[in-house]
Amino acid sequence: DAKHLVPNKMRDFFCTINLDQEEVFRTQVVEKSLSPYFGEEFYFEIPRTFQWLSFYIYDKSVLQKDLRIGKVSIKKEDLCNYTGKENWFMLQPVDSNSEVQGKVHLELKLNELITDNGSVCQQLVVHIKECHGLPLINGQNCDPYATVSLVGPSRNDQKKTKVKKKTSNPQFNETFYFEVTRSSSYTKKSQFQVEEEDIEKLEVRVDLWNNGNLVQDVFLGEIKVPVKVLRNDSFQAWYLLQPRENGNKSSKTDDLGSLRLNICYTEDCVLPSEYYASLRNLLLKSSDVQPISASAAYILSEVCRDKCDAVLPLVRLLLHHHKLVPFVAAVAELDLKDTQEANTVFRGNSLATRCVDEMMKIVGKHYLKVTLKPVIDEICESPKPCEIDPIKLREGDNVEINMENLRYYVDKVFREIVRSSISCPTLMCDVFYSLRHLAAKRFPNDPHVQYSAVSSFVFLRFFAVAVVSPHTFHLRPHHPDAQTSRTLTLISKAIQTLGSWGSLTKSKLSSFKETFMCEFFKTFQEEKFTESVKKFLDDVSSTESKEPSGLSEPVHLKEGEMYKRAQGRTRIGKKNFKKRWFCLTSREFTYHKQQDKEPIFTIPIKNILAVEKLDESSFNKKNMFQVLHGEKPLYIQANNCVEASEWIEALCRVTRCNQKRLSFYHPSAFLNGNWLCCKATIENTVGCARCTADVPAVDTQIEIDGDRETERIYSLFSINMSKLQKLEEACGSIAVYQGPRKEPDDYSNFTIEDSVATFHTLKQIIDIVEKLNESHEKYRKKRSSSAKYGSE
Repeated sequence: DAKHLVPNKMRDFFCTINLDQEEVFRTQVVEKSLSPYFGEEFYFEIPRTFQWLSFYIYDKSVLQKDLRIGKVSIKKEDLCNYTGKENWFMLQPVDSNSEVQGKVHLELKLNELITDNGSVCQQLVVHIKECHGLPLINGQNCDPYATVSLVGPSRNDQKKTKVKKKTSNPQFNETFYFEVTRSSSYTKKSQFQVEEEDIEKLEVRVDLWNNGNLVQDVFLGEIKVPVKVLRNDSFQAWYLLQPRENGNKSSKTDDLGSLRLNICYTEDCVLPSEYYASLRNLLLKSSDVQPISASAAYILSEVCRDKCDAVLPLVRLLLHHHKLVPFVAAVAELDLKDTQEANTVFRGNSLATRCVDEMMKIVGKHYLKVTLKPVIDEICESPKPCEIDPIKLREGDNVEINMENLRYYVDKVFREIVRSSISCPTLMCDVFYSLRHLAAKRFPNDPHVQYSAVSSFVFLRFFAVAVVSPHTFHLRPHHPDAQTSRTLTLISKAIQTLGSWGSLTKSKLSSFKETFMCEFFKTFQEEKFTESVKKFLDDVSSTESKEPSGLSEPVHLKEGEMYKRAQGRTRIGKKNFKKRWFCLTSREFTYHKQQDKEPIFTIPIKNILAVEKLDESSFNKKNMFQVLHGEKPLYIQANNCVEASEWIEALCRVTRCNQKRLSFYHPSAFLNGNWLCCKATIENTVGCARCTADVPAVDTQIEIDGDRETERIYSLFSINMSKLQKLEEACGSIAVYQGPRKEPDDYSNFTIEDSVATFHTLKQIIDIVEKLNESHEKYRKKRSSSAKYGSE
């Protein structure tokens, strides 16, 4: 959210997220506010290098261009200082001199020349080779050129390259020569003294500009290199473009307002898979370790300050290798040992409950979408008043009508849930089956505990949470408004209550804090709802196969608006780019003129031969990719680098099992009778570049990189090495001294059931982490020695 924005009157605001100058996400517009609450969450992989993560606040305009109020820019190196916590940032003014991105490749050299009279002078040679990643200007590739200057106290020699048209990666390959020191005949000082004095004060400056033709040229960034660093050496490097020194300085920064952000940024250096074999095997054996508290996976959760840090990579890794169900069963059994009352089964935030929560989020995305999205869309798009709290009723509200509206929504959501068991993913059913039987074994005299063990997850932690926060589960694109949020909260409360009716011996009505909810539930026939809940819980905790019915509906994977190049099926007219709505399911890839319209072009998934990036040079457009199928390639332009990367990954994932996948492709387009990449003149000739490496087929709904998750777990162990060593010492002490503990120890918060087994696992973890530390250090040294960047 933001506060105290200018101008100091009610306006319509929205916020964008940018990688350098490229917008990758945009919030909804918050109308008529000075302190807009956006409440939106964006999660994305960053597919390219970047210098700044920026957030721009815009004043929405209907007739004119949207006005940028201010920005928050955080350097990549500083993101770790803000991660994992909320921070208020003062908005900074948007200054064209500070809006830069990209890098430039330079070669610099000092030559010694002998003049006609025999004296020696020095010459500076500047070879500007190329630039990469320059920003778009007004949504189009820029027309860049560079000025190269030699600047000193009393000189400013400037030269200029040619303008390169419509490209953000210009190849200049131009060389410029500058005289650095005059021959000794021009001065009374020695040649050595003149050289030292001049070189100390001289610098090479390269400025990048967009050629504006009829309008003013736009500054794209600059670099400065002191000549003294060269001496007599040749120096070649990439330099990140920097803002102008006078850019982004203003005395009015306090007047623009502020923006509150919660940023979580992680960067993993993933080594080749073989480096992780020992750690991966140790983690995957966790469910077989007796007791489970002595396993590597359990120890990970113990040493991490926040269990959530450990749970996400752990669940994803175990899920990827089909080891999650036995591990959840083992930690759930440990959880149940400490549970004294049947009514409190799986109600805490233990390792077991968090693992199941995370599993449901990953595996249950499609299940939620097919079950709840239609009814959530109806509630959000055509909201009816549902407030039944007398304190919150507005003037003119009729509580009886509101109660009828709420009852209508609750009935509809409940009906969709209890009918949905056939769509429940098999993995969720297997986990629920284990939990149900473990709970019944722990409390054999309570016939209801087998139901509460499942309902505490599927109703309380899955459906009820998705109803109250549909945007976080991708059921809605944006955070709902205040009135709709209140309606969803009331529906969520009702669903939690109805879900628990099938698993408790006594009526839930007596436990309501709010009397108005108690009155609302008097209208329900408890017995009828109890039977429906029990039948649903029986179905979703059954191990019977649901595959035949589950596959009858195609899985919706991704949709969105992009641009596609005309297929050229007509002879008349230019092959231009048109905006279309694209949709990907597990069966087909389609595009439509508009959302919810009939498709105008369909490619069955089985017919897709390859999905690859397309060189920018093909059409002078960024973020392009190609879908190769039986006919001509389908060329598509995404709106930004993140979107392009997500579409390519989704399409590759769903087509990996296709039998006729290509091994080679053309990275550029076939234009004017030849392929731009290899100059071949036959359109159906074999590709000139190898296709992206094949990856083993995985579940099309779940994208997991096992090595990356293992690297994240290694990082957590490495950060908490001191705790691992203390725990190892503690296990050794307990094994030697078997008497009672007199005082609380450093390890009193840890679960140590078997000190010998735990010690053995800890020793393995520490040895593995130390070896991985060495591998990472070798990589870091190799990387720093081969780095070609001349600046940070």
